[in-house]
Amino acid sequence: MRGLRQCSGVLHASSAIVRLLGAIALIAAFVLFGAAPARAGENTFVEVTPNSVQAGARVHIRASCDNANNRQAEVTSDAFNRVFLRPDNGFLTGDVTIPGNKAAGDYPVHLRCNNGQTASTTLTVLNMNQPTKGPATGGGGTAGRSTGSVLLLGGAATVAAAVAFGLLSSRRRAGS
Repeated sequence: MRGLRQCSGVLHASSAIVRLLGAIALIAAFVLFGAAPARAGENTFVEVTPNSVQAGARVHIRASCDNANNRQAEVTSDAFNRVFLRPDNGFLTGDVTIPGNKAAGDYPVHLRCNNGQTASTTLTVLNMNQPTKGPATGGGGTAGRSTGSVLLLGGAATVAAAVAFGLLSSRRRAGS
């Protein structure tokens, strides 16, 4: 028998054959047991624009469900609960407003397609304090909080003094 050696009455395969069979077994095990789990197709995605937004603002959601963009899909998130996306020029789109009292943080956004495919992204909700009125400017660094009326009176007095000086100067020239 070619490729086999007899040793102590038992046939043994040569080391080249053993290596070849071992490699085939490893490849088969990888293909059968090491394959990645099923995931969304290349054309299944969800995106939120803008992906960082102030609480109370509106966001646009655009998605694709591979070959099922002619049917609506559902998007859920703790940031805005649930919204249904509708077909729009080959994609699925929709708009939603983030509640004004939504806490700041990162919120997962999950797409669930009618064909069973899924995709996810993240929406960041910002909660910056909005000023209630503009700052009181124009008084300089030493001005107090209520300098607006003082500045107005000072400006009016300066204009009145300039007008009075102009009138007095013109009367003296006329009388000379």
